[in-house]
Amino acid sequence: MNDIKKLQPPLAEADVRSLKAGDQVLITGVVYAARDMAHKRLCESIDAGNGLPFELEGAVIYFVGPTPARPGRVIGAAGPTTSSRMDAFSPRLIAKGLRAMVGKGYRGAEVRDALKEYGAVHLSAIGGAGALLSKHIVAAEVIACEDLGTEAVRKVRVVDFPAVVAYDCHGNSVYKE
Repeated sequence: MNDIKKLQPPLAEADVRSLKAGDQVLITGVVYAARDMAHKRLCESIDAGNGLPFELEGAVIYFVGPTPARPGRVIGAAGPTTSSRMDAFSPRLIAKGLRAMVGKGYRGAEVRDALKEYGAVHLSAIGGAGALLSKHIVAAEVIACEDLGTEAVRKVRVVDFPAVVAYDCHGNSVYKE
């Protein structure tokens, strides 16, 4: 059994390079919640030479579109969405300094190559456990793309958010090829 690694964004390249596929991690700090439509808009903003709603260097993006919060909660169920939906956008964001992504499922060859080239990782969270994962989210606010509703870009504060390194920056994966 691996020791659980503690991550606190923004992540340094050296921290990410020390991670290996299969490592269990707990994330505490600010992560950004965004799904495919938000990723498309982030890339369009980069193409247009405009700024982004958050600093990408060292950032962690969680691929999630949470359900509405119930009374007394900061967020609703917040389980990971299928990561491959972001494959068209992730390499560009990784090249701009994104250090980690959290989702579920496989990543394409271009994403895996970008992880190696730029020193980033892809983390997996447990699909179907959105209600449990939401308990690790202590604050959430929409910071961009409000018109996308649940898929808006959110600044999310997490405490001991559990994930596993699915793809490391050395070309290793927990998935059998």
